[in-house]
Amino acid sequence: MAGLTLALVVTAAPAAQAAPSGSDRNGNTTTVARTSDGRAITSEAVAKEVAAYWTPERMAKAVDLTFAKPAGSAQSQSRAPRPDGKAGAVAPMASRLASTDDLRVQLNESQTVGKVYFNTPGGGLASCSASTVASGKRRLVMTAGHCVHQGRGGQWYTNWQFVPRYRNGARPFGTFVAYSLATRTAWASSGSFDEDMGIAIMNNGGIYGAKVVETVGGNGLRWNYGYNVYVTALGYPSNLGGGESQYYCQGNTWHAGGQQIRMYCNMTYGSSGGPWLQEYNDQTGYGYINSVVSHGDNPGNGQFDGPYFDNDIKSLYDYAESISPA
Repeated sequence: MAGLTLALVVTAAPAAQAAPSGSDRNGNTTTVARTSDGRAITSEAVAKEVAAYWTPERMAKAVDLTFAKPAGSAQSQSRAPRPDGKAGAVAPMASRLASTDDLRVQLNESQTVGKVYFNTPGGGLASCSASTVASGKRRLVMTAGHCVHQGRGGQWYTNWQFVPRYRNGARPFGTFVAYSLATRTAWASSGSFDEDMGIAIMNNGGIYGAKVVETVGGNGLRWNYGYNVYVTALGYPSNLGGGESQYYCQGNTWHAGGQQIRMYCNMTYGSSGGPWLQEYNDQTGYGYINSVVSHGDNPGNGQFDGPYFDNDIKSLYDYAESISPA
């Protein structure tokens, strides 16, 4: 009976009305997730349509977003490190539904990390990487801002779907379709790479018809932890395995100018939005997200950058959680 009660609680669907599109005074902006024909994805029926839209054939044709840094890209004027508050953290959260065998991981593969698929304006098929993050409502997936919105006054992406631990066409935990998308206003309006942060609030889905963090668990989150930390970066790079399985890099980060950090890594396109995890545990598949893959000055040169996680990521996280359905 206890198990039945839990199942009923965690599979409750979001309310029919999503939070309206808009911005807050703290520099965050959001939109209701939509289909490519403009319908709000606020019901189970529409979410299932989006999941059905992403056939294996369409997923195979999805193009990894370019993450080369254009000349003259916006970033803060200060080149000096500027941590803007005390260090803070959210603890990882284990799955409540999947079995230990389901969640068994290797160093380069976590059940919390997956591929995302979406339509760009004009109907193009595109993909990025992303990962779940722990929260009370258990619906959040963290990625780069450029994996939810074009930036520089552009548009939001549509038909947004997350596939945790995708591997060579397999979807061991099913798929989850976005309910709302959020990013920093500075990314959406000016394309600031200091603010290249995105969060998707997910509908129920997957093999249990439940919340995404209930299904696979969620990474922790850290901010204001300094520019020089040791991380494990995970993602789906097209130059390694054709973007069909997870790969990883490990190493120390350093200040890259503005509010950005850099690390050595040979992953290129497709790894955009993948997490940089402190204290990654290859027995559980969880760590603390400390940045995400944002861009490289010359992808393939063995380095890439991510936004420094300061108070801005905590603000975006709190904002996404506040507009998330229960």
